Amino acid sequence: MLLRNARLLDGRIVDVFIDHGRIVTLSTPSTPPTLSSDVGPGEGPEEVDVEGRWVMPGLWDSHVHFGQWAQLSRRVDLSGARSAAEAASIVRERLAAHPPEPGTVLLGQGFRDGLWPDQPTPELLEFGDVAVALVSGDVHCMWTNRAALRALGLPEDAWLLREQEAFDLNVRLSSIADEQLDAWVVEAAAAAAARGVVGIVDLEMRDALGSWRRRFGAGFRGLRVRAGVYPGDLDAVAAAGIRTGDVVEHSDGLLVGGPFKLFTDGSLNTRTAWCYDDYPGLGGPDAAGLAIHSAAELLELARAALERGLLPAIHAIGDRATTLALDTFAALGPLPAPGGSIEHAQLIAAADLPRFAQLGVRASVQPEHAMDDRDVADHYWTGRTDRAFAYRALLDAGAELALGSDAPVAPLDPWVTLAAAVTRSRDGREPWHPEQALTIPDALRASWGGVAGVAEGGIADLVVSELDPLTASGEQLREMPVWATMVAGRWTHGR
Repeated sequence: MLLRNARLLDGRIVDVFIDHGRIVTLSTPSTPPTLSSDVGPGEGPEEVDVEGRWVMPGLWDSHVHFGQWAQLSRRVDLSGARSAAEAASIVRERLAAHPPEPGTVLLGQGFRDGLWPDQPTPELLEFGDVAVALVSGDVHCMWTNRAALRALGLPEDAWLLREQEAFDLNVRLSSIADEQLDAWVVEAAAAAAARGVVGIVDLEMRDALGSWRRRFGAGFRGLRVRAGVYPGDLDAVAAAGIRTGDVVEHSDGLLVGGPFKLFTDGSLNTRTAWCYDDYPGLGGPDAAGLAIHSAAELLELARAALERGLLPAIHAIGDRATTLALDTFAALGPLPAPGGSIEHAQLIAAADLPRFAQLGVRASVQPEHAMDDRDVADHYWTGRTDRAFAYRALLDAGAELALGSDAPVAPLDPWVTLAAAVTRSRDGREPWHPEQALTIPDALRASWGGVAGVAEGGIADLVVSELDPLTASGEQLREMPVWATMVAGRWTHGR
């Protein structure tokens, strides 16, 4: 294939010659490409004129839960609820307009109760025999009614669950037939490609690798996927002989083994992120958040995975949790490429900023979370938000950044992610801690999945945009029109 009149981000207009999924040459439009020796007389590449549009490496989302993202649009949207009573009202309206099938559980998602003036109660969700289960926006909390508890065989006091109990119930309620889920996944992958996405790190909580092997075996080729592993799947993945970075067969090289996911703490909105300082108004042993594992337990789990060739990706949101995660990497010693990561790193002690680079630990961060959480952070982390979502400070300290969404927590749209990273603003509000903003080139590099740019010999994972991202405004970035997307030399959107 020959992409004619492609405008690179450095301003050059070139023809991009692609063969067998790689960029062979970048030439001036007046210079014909050098073709493979097996191209016969009268034969030649397919030519596509991009007419001066901007061509850049395809975009990655470094942290998604893809199965949950594919199901999100089928659930009641609670993201706009400003109180528990309003959330219940949204559910009531949905029930009136679209009653669920008898014997099913009505699922909703997206509520954020950190600043609500009232509290969730099971009584607010009582709608006769209709079972209702609501997932919080950060996925760390489940709010159900008693009809759901009866239907699910749960005790009466389990109507508000947090952390692992909430994860387990969400996984249970998200369980649908493989054929249906895979169909929704194909739709979600096409939507992601339409936004320039060429690859994801999928940290779905149950059998992500097995699910993607099934999809690629059935012919899926819409994205590159690095499929993560959780402790419950460790033995099965190890028995299959798949390590982090290994290419999985029957995927044309698009599916590889991903990292090993571990947790240190919870989340900010659920007030379970583990911090050095107590949360205002909370008391008791968990007033500063929740430590999921002791230091010894976390290190033992990480070592067990490392012995099987799986590199850790450690969830840490509070500053004390981030310290624990860095201490774990220090105890593990140097890791082989691509190294380990800390997922989220939302609040960081100043002394820990240089440790990311010193230990070779990547900061996998989600800039749109800063926009979602700025008010709750100002309330619960008051006086500390100068080191919250501190992307500029991390980069200046030498850390490698990888940008993502944590979908379904935030939209799987890399342009939304880029806009949040660059502007620290949304909905016309003043920028929040603009000193922590990234430049557009820095944010793009953190979104390209380890690629530095469009170069000869590189993999032909490309996105073609209608606007120059280097000069686009924040709103233009959020709405960036994508003309086409390509994975390994094959169009996944546009053509």
